[in-house]
Amino acid sequence: MNPSTLPLAGIRVIEFSHMVMGPTCGMILADLGAEVIKIEPAGGDKTRKLPGLGAGFFRTFNRNKKSVVLDIGTPEGRASALALVDSADVLIENFRPGYMEAAGLGYAALAERNPGLIYVSHKGFLPGPYDHRTALDEVVQMMGGLAYMTGPPGQPLRAGSSVNDIMGGMFGVIGVLAALQERHRTGIGQEIQSALFENCVFLSAQHMQQYAMSGEPPPPFPARVSAWSVYDVFPLAGDQQLFIAAVSDKQWLSLCDVLGASELAADESLRTNQQRVAQRPRLLQALRVILANFDIDTLSGLLEKAGLPYAPINRPDQLFDDPHLLGSGGLVPMQTDSGEQTQVPLLPLLMGGRRLGVQRPLPRVGEHSEEVLSSLISH
Repeated sequence: MNPSTLPLAGIRVIEFSHMVMGPTCGMILADLGAEVIKIEPAGGDKTRKLPGLGAGFFRTFNRNKKSVVLDIGTPEGRASALALVDSADVLIENFRPGYMEAAGLGYAALAERNPGLIYVSHKGFLPGPYDHRTALDEVVQMMGGLAYMTGPPGQPLRAGSSVNDIMGGMFGVIGVLAALQERHRTGIGQEIQSALFENCVFLSAQHMQQYAMSGEPPPPFPARVSAWSVYDVFPLAGDQQLFIAAVSDKQWLSLCDVLGASELAADESLRTNQQRVAQRPRLLQALRVILANFDIDTLSGLLEKAGLPYAPINRPDQLFDDPHLLGSGGLVPMQTDSGEQTQVPLLPLLMGGRRLGVQRPLPRVGEHSEEVLSSLISH
């Protein structure tokens, strides 16, 4: 793919960020064709070496970027940073409140030098009573209602991904795209702020309105009253599991046909979804008895043919072999910073019928320092 044909070709982004939220913003802009220059300390972004569940952070959220090593605590490093900012359209940062200002890289100071600069701050909280607090994705999931809704009653549980960090970066991108459009009219940039807590509250907003309409606090998902009678994970033969749904009366009859459950299809007390929901425990037990005899591959084929919603319970590692991801071009090779090859999922969108792909290997620490900084001197 020729980067010069991508939507944000010609846009320069300077990224002062680490972990997930800021890097997500930078990665999406880079995938869209912007030149994203990631500023790292001499030892590199600490997420390059995180263990455990953080081990995949750097690979996932830093593709298509250039790496420049700068120590902004030194006069030379700060001068180079300012020169880079003078050449930039966008700056991304996700450090603690006050850090960039103390380094002389806050929005007010930089906007005087570069009035067209779009400055994106990713924080724990937007300005207000909480903005002094230290926030992490799990912290705001607890505060913002998401952990309560995810876990069983009395057992709050964070979602199994960095959902607020990732979505916070996405909202940063939305702000950048809107600010670029506004700059076309005014010639002036602006400061954009995206925050973890407000992001999580946005995710919980549907449950806030559920309470506003019903007067009843919504139960956590494991204890919810489903709107549909068949909408659950069922055990199959051989200790396999399959999620199966039937969300209309037509789908209910189709499911009965697939399962050979003519007696359930003929039961007048189960004719409508409302009737089935009222008898859901009895109905699910009857289905479990029937489904325990089905092989997952056979049943999946029957459900597919009938057009019924179903899903295997996949682990993340199994997605490397997913036939749809592979067949649709949504999983592609990328060379890592150690020279290895891995497969990475692309952004989940098509633009003009094309996927936005991997344009360059994952950068090594400081790999582009000489290239980028020498270009500043020559100008």
